[in-house]
Amino acid sequence: MHSLHTPVRAPLTRVLLPATVFFTVALLASGALAAEQPVTGIPGEVIELVQFGPALAVGAVALIWRRRIKTLLAGTFTGRARPAVLLTAPLIIAAAAGAYAVPRGGIGVDSPEHSFALIVVAQFIGACGEEIGWRCWLQPLLRTRYGVLTSSITVGLLWAAWHVQIFAQDPLYAAAFVLGAVSMSVVLGVALDRSGQRLLLAGAFHTLINLGMLLVMDEESGAVAPMALFGGSCLFAALIWARKARASIHGSTARS
Repeated sequence: MHSLHTPVRAPLTRVLLPATVFFTVALLASGALAAEQPVTGIPGEVIELVQFGPALAVGAVALIWRRRIKTLLAGTFTGRARPAVLLTAPLIIAAAAGAYAVPRGGIGVDSPEHSFALIVVAQFIGACGEEIGWRCWLQPLLRTRYGVLTSSITVGLLWAAWHVQIFAQDPLYAAAFVLGAVSMSVVLGVALDRSGQRLLLAGAFHTLINLGMLLVMDEESGAVAPMALFGGSCLFAALIWARKARASIHGSTARS
């Protein structure tokens, strides 16, 4: 597991090539899964099959770089968890929903069309399908060359770009989504950098965010306001976690 302060500098090609293969396969696999969703009859409210694209991409990378995959996935399922990050997800939703409630005259709670228990389980499985790629493999890969903030921002930008359908929306909506994705990536990147059980924590964080958006926000309508407020809430959380990372780095430097 790579620590926040691990002084490593892997050659660029050892990072760029597997990252490119991962992202390309994730895009192609997710596109194929999106095309299959209507055929399966599985409601998108329950689970989006595209979420398994990153997991398939990790499998493809493992076939090529077998020796590295075990090292980079260390801490995915084992080690001591640092669950403080799970408090951040509901706070992000609460801040965004609270701000959105002002012009609406209150917080509206949407009732899912399907069993909520089924949605919770399915959303967690889908979130893990994404996070085993983004936070459990790509983030540690980038950390072999770059610092935690640079790695987290890069993963966030790629994560946002993977949601290609977002860029068909209003430009302000798309920009707010990218801001939210990058900010959440910073939160997760910093919080999980020295933590075990990364898949459990990242998947749970992701699930809490998705469930919160499903219940109290209507960003799926394409409305800019809820997405902008969500992006702003994520940015605020990211700034707090980034400050914690910098303070930790400075403290380590002062002690050395």
